[in-house]
Parts: sequence; structure tokens; C-alpha cells
Amino acid sequence: MVLVDNHAAKDGAEDGTLVDFRGNPVDKSRTGGWLAAGLILGTELSERICVMGISMNLVTYLVGDLHLPASKSANIVTNFMGTLNLLGLLGGFLADAKLGRYLTVAIFASIAALGVTLLTLATSIRSMKPPECDSRKGHCIAASSQQLALLYTALYTLALGGGGIKSNVSGFGSDQFDPSDPKENKSMIYFFNRFYFCISLGSLFAVTVLVYLQDNVGRGWGYGISAGTMVLGVAVLIGGTTFYRFKKPQGSPLTIIWRVLFLAWRKRKLSYPSDPAFLNEYHNAKVPHTHMLRCLDKAAIIDDSATANENSKNRWIVSTVTEVEKVKMVLKLIPIWSTCILFWTVYSQMNTFTIEQATFMNRNVGNFAIPAGSFSFFLFISILLFTSVNERVTVRIARRLTHNIQGLTSLQRVGIGLVLSVAGMVASALVERLRRDRAIHDNFKIRAFWLVPQFFIVGAGEAFAYVGQLEFFIREAPEGMKSMSTGLFLSTLSMGYFVSSLLVSLVTKVTKGSWLKSNLNKGKLDLFYWLLAVLGVINFLVFIVFSMRHQYKVQRLSSLEDSTKELKDWKDLTLGNKEKKLGAEEKEEA
Repeated sequence: MVLVDNHAAKDGAEDGTLVDFRGNPVDKSRTGGWLAAGLILGTELSERICVMGISMNLVTYLVGDLHLPASKSANIVTNFMGTLNLLGLLGGFLADAKLGRYLTVAIFASIAALGVTLLTLATSIRSMKPPECDSRKGHCIAASSQQLALLYTALYTLALGGGGIKSNVSGFGSDQFDPSDPKENKSMIYFFNRFYFCISLGSLFAVTVLVYLQDNVGRGWGYGISAGTMVLGVAVLIGGTTFYRFKKPQGSPLTIIWRVLFLAWRKRKLSYPSDPAFLNEYHNAKVPHTHMLRCLDKAAIIDDSATANENSKNRWIVSTVTEVEKVKMVLKLIPIWSTCILFWTVYSQMNTFTIEQATFMNRNVGNFAIPAGSFSFFLFISILLFTSVNERVTVRIARRLTHNIQGLTSLQRVGIGLVLSVAGMVASALVERLRRDRAIHDNFKIRAFWLVPQFFIVGAGEAFAYVGQLEFFIREAPEGMKSMSTGLFLSTLSMGYFVSSLLVSLVTKVTKGSWLKSNLNKGKLDLFYWLLAVLGVINFLVFIVFSMRHQYKVQRLSSLEDSTKELKDWKDLTLGNKEKKLGAEEKEEA
């Protein structure tokens, strides 16, 4: 593997300057552009094929082959996906602080390839699975902890690798284009479109071809192809090293956040200065000072320990107003962040219980039985459809109605997504009630295409919520913290999956397992869906309160500028009146 020399990069470039793999200033004719970006997109395509090919059909393997309870199986899947997205924060931190995006993607892609290889072994070795169920007695032996050990090792190795890729691959791809060059800046916009296309393409391939192979040929074959794809992705990424442009690590913004919080706590007993202008580097601040979260201002108080000139430059002794204000802006995102979590809790049901529903329904089209996991195809088709419709129809209509160039603000998009998630759970509950009643009373399996509405509605919700959340966290983040803010967005996905696991465990305990059973015909899954719908309504009402109180960064800065201008005008007017008064008095005396 050819590694980027970080020391050479430091010597050969200033902050923000792109360099080649030797650390020299880039030659645009030989590096970057679509060739480099295309190779990077291949890595994302491989990661998506692996992750979606596993997560969308894993619950059927856990219940059908390992004979685990449906609730435990659902939690294994959601914990895996939650951990994968949460580890995106670790990948982003390592890339920003030390390794850079290229090394982080290359290392974590190799870890992901190892994880899916271990998963292939875990599902292929016969001793890793319990004996088949006794059809006469209807008795099944669940997989032991020893048999699950290799499976868990494989899943969380893949989660570690996938998290490192997810948080850095899009940023590394965008580094291949120079935003100051009009032609390359236009290409960068197309890059993000094609990046999303690769995600969708990989997901569609996974839920159709790979899921079919897993169910009809063998798990080992399905996961083996995923492993081969990931190894190929790593080889392509490393093979293109000489074509890439690299941006040296700038240091993690998380360090600034911890430092400001630490200093604010350490100086909590100090008194506020009589004038904010006495705060450290107040007049040189790149972000205007605000009075919100005033307790954090204490981090910028110049006390006895910071009076010496050399100490005033030590950021572990005193912070600057700019750093404090950036941390305030990040903390203001937390209320909206908290209300975005439940959407992904609802979305996670599309990977777990909805797939399990399909196994109890008629999936035949002629003589062909559609794999249960392949019904996720309708989810991704809905996402692609509504993403296109939103940009070409919804936004244009909204522009005419609101006279806003954005059409829909980022929080309005999120709100629509939350409403659709509630509607999706209502549809899920009604379909499950119908399915169970027909199965119990008429001994009849309704067609699995009844699941399409819930896939379609939740997919439409993601088209609004995903774009809205991503736009919100990127636009509202302070400069220099946008990568971390993207990680904050990914953590909403992570927390959504973990909340799903928590709810499943609580519901199973409170209902003593009567709602969520492995045999859905004996359970009450529809009540669990109704519970999610009610929680969704409450969450939406809280979101409305927070969003009405939120002031967008552009509005806030504009308001501060207006206030500053008004204060300046008032001072000028006051001074002018004083000068006139003094002039009049002088004339009188003369």
C-alpha cells in the first residue's frame, strides 16, 4: 500500500491546500477529477452492497436458521446497524485528527472486508448452526452462545469497517474537485448526485440478487459475493492512490468542544465581566458574540492563570470567543437532533419486523417465490422516486407558495418525513391486523404485496427526512465543524436503531412476550406498530415546538448585523446631537 506522507504534506502545503500522494502541490491535469472520484465511488458501492445485503435479510437467518426469538433477532439487527452508524463518529475523528480521509477509508474498508469474510465462514460452517427443527414435535433448539460468537465477531468487525467508510468516503470524493474552479465546482454537484445513486444502486442489487442467492442458493454464496466485492473495492481504492488529491488532517473539532466545556466548568465560579468586550479575542472573533448559553462564555474569561501573554495563547487555559460561539452553535442543534431519532426507529422496522411479516405471507408470483428480504426493493424505489419528485415538483410548487428560493426549509422537510413515518406505522398496523386475522380465522395467507404501502410511505418519508436532516446539520454547523456535524447526523440513525432495540426489549418484558413472538400469528405485532405511531405523534409535536424556536444561522447572523448597525446608527446620532448642542452653546457664549 502506498501511504501519504503527512509530514511532507505539512511541509509542502498550507492549511486547506490539496497535495498529491508524495505531499507536493497537486497537478490538476494528473490528479483528481472524475477518474479519481469514480474509483472512490467504487468503494462506497462495495460497502453498500455488503451492509444492505446483510442487514435487509439477516433477521430471516436468525429466526429461520439459528432459531432465535423474533424480538432477539430484531435487536441483533438494529444493534448492528446502530453500532455501524455510531462508529462513523470514530472514523470521522481519526480522519480529522490524524490519519486523513484516504488512510481512514483504506484501513476501514480492509476491516470491513475481513468482517464480511468472517460472516461468510460463520454462515457456511455447519457446526456454527443448531440442528434443524423437529417437524413432528415442533421443537427447535436455538443457537448457543458459542455458535453465535463468530457471528457477533463478524458483524461488529463489519460495523467498525463500515462506520469508518461511511463518515469519510463522500468527503474524500469531494476533495477530488476544486470548488474555486467553476468547472470542477459544477462537477462536485454531480458527484453528490452520483454518490447517492451508487448508494441506491448498491442497495437495489443487494435486496434483489444477493437476497435471492442467500435464500435459494446458500448464505455462504450470498455473503461470499459480498466479501469478494469488498476486497475488490479495497484493491481499486488502493490502486488509484497516485490519482488522488489529499487534504492533510486539520485536527478534530471535537477537541475544541471538549476544551470549551472543560474550561467553562473549571471557571464556573468566576464572575462574568462587566462588558463582553473583555472576553478573550472578542474584537477578533470570526463569529459574532451572542448571549445564549451564557455559561459557556466563562471559558473565554481571562483570569489570573491567563494574564501572561504566553498563557493567553494556550487554549487549555483560555478559549477564544470564536471557539465558544462555535460550540454554542453545535449545542443549539441538539434539540432538533433529539427529535430526529424516532424517525430512524420507525425506519429500522423495515429491516426487521416488516421482513418477518413477509415470511408469513404469500410471496409467490406464479411458480416463483420472492425472497422476503427482496420486498425492501419497494422501499428503495420509493426513496429514488420521491427524491426526484421532491426536486422537480414539490420544491417548485413550494417556491410559488412560500416565495422562498429554497421552497421547503430543511426543518419543513424533516417535519414532512416525521408525519409520513407515523402514517407508515399506521399502515403497518392495519396490514398486520388483516394478515393475522385471515391467517387465524380463515387459515389463509394474504399476498405479501400488501406490505408495499408501508414500504412506500416510509420510503417517501426518508426522501424528505434524510435530505432535510443532512441539509440542516451541514448548513447550521459552524465553519470547520461540518464533518463533525455530518457525524452528528449519522448518530441520529445510530440512536434510532438503539431506541428500537430498547423498545423491543421493554415491550417484550412488559407484555411478557405476548406482543412480539417468533410466530407472528400468535403475537400482536400490530399493537407494537400502534405504539410507534403514538410515540411518533408525540415526537412530532415536540419537534414543532423546537423548530418554531430555532433561528437559522443565516437569520441569526443577519439579526446580529442589523442590531450592530442599529447600535452604530444610534451612537452616531447621539454623538451628532451632542456636537450640535455643544456648537449651539458655543455660539450662545460668543
